[in-house]
Amino acid sequence: MTDGVLYVAKGADYLDLAEQSARSLKAHNPHVPVDIFTDRAPVSGIFDRVHTIPAGRSPKLASLGRSRFTRTLYLDCDTLVCAPLADLFEVVERFDLAVAHDVRRTSGLIQQSHSERPPYAFPQMNAGVLLYRSSATVLAFLAEWQSRHAEAGHARDQITFRDLLWSSDLRFYVLPPEFNLRRVTVLDAWEPLDARPTIIHSHRLLQHLRGHDERLTDLAAILAAEREALAEEWAASGICPTDNPAERFHLAERFAPQDVAPKAPAKPKAPLKQPAE
Repeated sequence: MTDGVLYVAKGADYLDLAEQSARSLKAHNPHVPVDIFTDRAPVSGIFDRVHTIPAGRSPKLASLGRSRFTRTLYLDCDTLVCAPLADLFEVVERFDLAVAHDVRRTSGLIQQSHSERPPYAFPQMNAGVLLYRSSATVLAFLAEWQSRHAEAGHARDQITFRDLLWSSDLRFYVLPPEFNLRRVTVLDAWEPLDARPTIIHSHRLLQHLRGHDERLTDLAAILAAEREALAEEWAASGICPTDNPAERFHLAERFAPQDVAPKAPAKPKAPLKQPAE
C-alpha cells in the first residue's frame, strides 16, 4: 500500500505555485511521495514523479484517476501545508473519499447544482483538497465526474461533484476544516485546543496572477489580508450589528446579489452503479 500527494498544474504560473505548496508539504512530511501532472518541466526536484497531463476538458479530472498511489491526497496549487499529515490517509481505509465543505454556502455560486436539487444542508464540497483510495468504486466515480463535468459545460467542477455525491452510494467523509482551511480568519476564533491547522487553501496565494502587485507566500500574510478584507466586506454590506449576532448573516443573505443562478433541471440521470470490488 502506498500513500502519496498529487498536484495538477497547467502552465508555468501554476507549476510555480505547485512547487511552493510541495515544498511546504515536504517540510512537515519529508517521507511522503509527491507526484505532479503538468505540461511543463518542473524547475525544482521537489516532485518524486512528473507525469504528462492526459487529454480531457479538465486537466485535474483527467489526472485524478491515474494516480499511482493506493491512497491519494490531491491538493490544488494554491495550498500550503503547515503540519504533519499524521493519520489523515487512514480515513480512506473506512471511507472511499474524504472532502471538506466549501465556504460562502449561502451564495448562488456555492448553492449551484446542475441536474440534481440537493438541499441547502448538502452544500458543494471544496474539491481543492481531495482524499481518495484507488478502488474500482472510486475510479468509476471519478470517471463519471469527468464525464458529467464535460457534458454540463460548467467552468467549476464542484457543481457536478455535488450532484454526483448526492445521487451516488459512495461512502464519503466530510473532513474537518483544518484539513482545507479556506476562511483563515477562523484562527482568530478558535481556542488553543480546538484544532490543528494542517492545510491552508487560499486564493490569496495566487492573487498576483489576478492583478494584485503583491505576492503572498505564507499564512501570516494571508491572515492579515483576510482580516482586512473581512472588515471591508461587512462595512460594504451596510448591515449594522444587532442584539442578535446571527441576524446580520440572515440579512446579508437576503440582500446580497446571487452571483450564479442555478440552471434549469436537465434530464435526470440514473444513479451511478457501483461495481463490486
